[in-house]
Amino acid sequence: MFNYISTSRHPETGTPMHQERGFLRINPGTNQLAFIVSHNFGLSTIEEGHFDADKKEIKLQTVNVARTSFAKPPHVQSFKREIRLLSPDTLEIVLFMKTDDTPMSEHLKAVYNKKV
Repeated sequence: MFNYISTSRHPETGTPMHQERGFLRINPGTNQLAFIVSHNFGLSTIEEGHFDADKKEIKLQTVNVARTSFAKPPHVQSFKREIRLLSPDTLEIVLFMKTDDTPMSEHLKAVYNKKV
């Protein structure tokens, strides 16, 4: 079990904009994963996928979406996440999103560098 928290901030003001909290679960004895995430705008998702040890990569895709009754459109329909360890100190996360108005397309790309 891995606890997950992500907060994005406005690039100019630093004001928090989007928050996600969840858990990454591993199906014991397999490379299968489940990522359960709740978003601050009234959306919860379950994403499932696998870990490829050779590529040092996790790929996840939405299997379930739930939202509050008053969530604003356009509504998110699904996500795809790709998480790659590019080097021992560099992690890349790419998030693809499909909404009522847009086909599945790259929504966010982040590269994290470990500070020593």
